[in-house]
Amino acid sequence: MNASGVNASEVSTYGLVVLDMAGTTVADGGLVERAFARAAARLGVEPGSAEHATMLDHVRATMGESKISVFRHLFGDETKAQAANAAFEEAYGSLVDGGLLAPVPGAREAVERLRFEGRTVVLSTGFARATQDAILAALGWRDLVPLTLCPADAGGRGRPYPDMVLSAFLRTGAVDSVRRVAVAGDTSYDMLSGVRAGAGVVAGVLTGAHDEPALLSAGATHVLVSVAELPDVIAELEANQ
Repeated sequence: MNASGVNASEVSTYGLVVLDMAGTTVADGGLVERAFARAAARLGVEPGSAEHATMLDHVRATMGESKISVFRHLFGDETKAQAANAAFEEAYGSLVDGGLLAPVPGAREAVERLRFEGRTVVLSTGFARATQDAILAALGWRDLVPLTLCPADAGGRGRPYPDMVLSAFLRTGAVDSVRRVAVAGDTSYDMLSGVRAGAGVVAGVLTGAHDEPALLSAGATHVLVSVAELPDVIAELEANQ
């Protein structure tokens, strides 16, 4: 029996769906960049400086990657990276508490439909657990899915590593093969994570950071306008098998 209370043998082909949060199911209105600016300023990087612009370009290019990994690249020194990450998480959390989040239109309905169809749905993120919990609380999503994952839940490695997808596969027991996993996200890092995990469906969505060429070049099997289309795509794939 899987985390949805359904026997794995009774669910459809794609019985496990792993969804990214910010940019995929959650619209955060650019809060990542705003939180980064606060964190960088705390470490002495002046807003408007060439250094700040270079760092911001890297943050934009690596949307979807584990945030601590991004800060390690930017600051090199582990102590500075940890300080920047803590400042970022604090800033993002305060912005979330300010009511600056909303679900991507149709996202909650898509999750509810997927679960109604007997699929196990997992929400994953590159944020730390405290930030992920703040997002879930702000949206009233604490009970929306049976499992949520952050990099720390998967041994510390976030995207583009496959660890969170594989952790969802192992922890839920929802399906008997990684080919029966569907992954959806808005960045090339989400796509790489799904491909490296061996997921049968790796769907990119256009509601977040990266465009269609970037998603396809990273291995997307499908590119959707939004996650709201995912249930129909999965149903069509199963009907044609």
